[in-house]
Amino acid sequence: MPRRMNISKQTRCVLEVLSAAPDLWRYGYYISRETGVKSGTLYPMLMRLTDQGLLEAEWREPAAPGRPARHVYRLTAEGRVLAASSPQESEPASEIAPVDTVRA
Repeated sequence: MPRRMNISKQTRCVLEVLSAAPDLWRYGYYISRETGVKSGTLYPMLMRLTDQGLLEAEWREPAAPGRPARHVYRLTAEGRVLAASSPQESEPASEIAPVDTVRA
Protein backbone atom coordinates (compact mmCIF):
# COMPACT_ATOMS: atom_id res chain seq x y z
CA MET A 1 0.00 0.00 0.00
CA PRO A 2 1.47 3.40 -0.96
CA ARG A 3 2.42 5.68 1.88
CA ARG A 4 0.13 8.68 2.39
CA MET A 5 1.85 11.99 1.69
CA ASN A 6 2.46 14.08 4.80
CA ILE A 7 1.59 17.68 3.91
CA SER A 8 2.55 20.62 6.13
CA LYS A 9 0.13 23.43 6.97
CA GLN A 10 2.20 25.80 4.84
CA THR A 11 2.03 23.45 1.85
CA ARG A 12 -1.73 23.05 2.27
CA CYS A 13 -2.09 26.85 2.28
CA VAL A 14 -0.05 27.14 -0.93
CA LEU A 15 -2.09 24.38 -2.60
CA GLU A 16 -5.31 26.08 -1.52
CA VAL A 17 -4.26 29.44 -2.99
CA LEU A 18 -3.15 27.84 -6.26
CA SER A 19 -6.28 25.70 -6.53
CA ALA A 20 -8.57 28.76 -6.29
CA ALA A 21 -7.78 29.41 -9.98
CA PRO A 22 -5.68 26.42 -11.09
CA ASP A 23 -5.17 27.58 -14.69
CA LEU A 24 -3.59 30.89 -13.70
CA TRP A 25 0.16 31.30 -13.42
CA ARG A 26 1.20 32.91 -10.10
CA TYR A 27 4.38 34.66 -9.03
CA GLY A 28 6.01 33.51 -5.81
CA TYR A 29 5.49 36.99 -4.36
CA TYR A 30 1.73 36.68 -4.89
CA ILE A 31 1.69 33.24 -3.25
CA SER A 32 3.71 34.55 -0.30
CA ARG A 33 1.41 37.53 0.14
CA GLU A 34 -1.74 35.38 0.00
CA THR A 35 -0.49 32.66 2.34
CA GLY A 36 1.79 34.53 4.72
CA VAL A 37 4.51 31.92 4.07
CA LYS A 38 7.92 33.62 4.15
CA SER A 39 10.23 33.41 1.14
CA GLY A 40 12.82 31.26 2.93
CA THR A 41 10.16 28.57 3.36
CA LEU A 42 8.13 29.24 0.21
CA TYR A 43 10.74 29.02 -2.54
CA PRO A 44 12.28 25.71 -1.42
CA MET A 45 8.70 24.39 -1.09
CA LEU A 46 7.84 25.53 -4.62
CA MET A 47 11.00 23.86 -5.97
CA ARG A 48 10.17 20.63 -4.12
CA LEU A 49 6.55 20.63 -5.37
CA THR A 50 7.81 21.24 -8.90
CA ASP A 51 10.32 18.38 -8.60
CA GLN A 52 7.50 16.12 -7.35
CA GLY A 53 5.40 16.97 -10.43
CA LEU A 54 2.72 18.84 -8.47
CA LEU A 55 3.54 22.27 -9.91
CA GLU A 56 4.59 23.58 -13.27
CA ALA A 57 7.15 26.39 -13.27
CA GLU A 58 8.37 28.62 -16.07
CA TRP A 59 10.36 31.80 -16.53
CA ARG A 60 8.53 34.96 -17.54
CA GLU A 61 10.33 37.80 -19.21
CA PRO A 62 9.97 41.18 -17.50
CA ALA A 63 7.06 43.42 -18.47
CA ALA A 64 9.28 46.51 -18.28
CA PRO A 65 12.91 46.98 -19.28
CA GLY A 66 15.39 46.73 -16.43
CA ARG A 67 13.24 44.34 -14.41
CA PRO A 68 14.40 40.75 -13.77
CA ALA A 69 12.81 37.67 -15.29
CA ARG A 70 10.72 35.75 -12.73
CA HIS A 71 9.36 32.27 -12.16
CA VAL A 72 5.62 31.65 -12.27
CA TYR A 73 3.84 28.58 -10.93
CA ARG A 74 0.58 26.69 -11.38
CA LEU A 75 -0.78 23.31 -10.38
CA THR A 76 -0.38 20.25 -12.58
CA ALA A 77 -3.23 17.75 -12.92
CA GLU A 78 -1.64 15.69 -10.14
CA GLY A 79 -1.31 18.82 -8.00
CA ARG A 80 -4.99 19.61 -8.50
CA VAL A 81 -5.93 16.14 -7.29
CA LEU A 82 -3.75 16.54 -4.20
CA ALA A 83 -5.14 20.03 -3.50
CA ALA A 84 -8.71 18.73 -3.77
CA SER A 85 -7.98 15.80 -1.45
CA SER A 86 -6.14 17.87 1.20
CA PRO A 87 -8.28 18.93 4.14
CA GLN A 88 -8.92 22.67 4.23
CA GLU A 89 -7.18 24.55 7.01
CA SER A 90 -9.13 26.81 9.30
CA GLU A 91 -5.89 28.46 10.45
CA PRO A 92 -4.33 30.97 8.03
CA ALA A 93 -0.68 30.42 7.23
CA SER A 94 0.22 33.78 8.74
CA GLU A 95 -0.83 32.41 12.16
CA ILE A 96 1.36 29.33 11.90
CA ALA A 97 4.16 29.54 14.45
CA PRO A 98 7.68 29.55 13.01
CA VAL A 99 9.48 26.24 13.47
CA ASP A 100 11.97 27.65 15.95
CA THR A 101 9.21 28.74 18.36
CA VAL A 102 7.18 25.51 18.34
CA ARG A 103 7.45 23.59 21.59
CA ALA A 104 6.68 19.88 21.91
